[in-house]
Amino acid sequence: MNYLLASTLAAVIVTAGTAAIAETSGSSDASRQQCSMGYVTGVGGSAQSVREYLATPERDRYRYLADNPIQCKISDEGRASGCTGITNLRHEKVSVYDDTDSATMAVVARVELDHGTYPMIIVVPKQDVQCGE
Repeated sequence: MNYLLASTLAAVIVTAGTAAIAETSGSSDASRQQCSMGYVTGVGGSAQSVREYLATPERDRYRYLADNPIQCKISDEGRASGCTGITNLRHEKVSVYDDTDSATMAVVARVELDHGTYPMIIVVPKQDVQCGE
């Protein structure tokens, strides 16, 4: 009798635990995108510039974009670093690098500068990223 009670209790605990784990993982997947490659249509740039752009009133965003073009230091090996500013991306293929916060994510994208196009890590608003291979 005790064996039957113990087995039933164990089955209930396992079932409840599995349901709780499934519910928890499902809610976190809905709040963030899980992809390694995607496309960005929107703005991207340094973390500070993207935060400032998103905080700018909608009517002033075009002006902010025009006044703060993306600029980077390019090494002899062709690596971009020390980037500041922001750029507009149109269906640019990106590799997702990291979630930076609840509103933005870091991606690796090819960005056109005054002296060529270079791959660099930039920050983009999450809503501008569409997953896809």
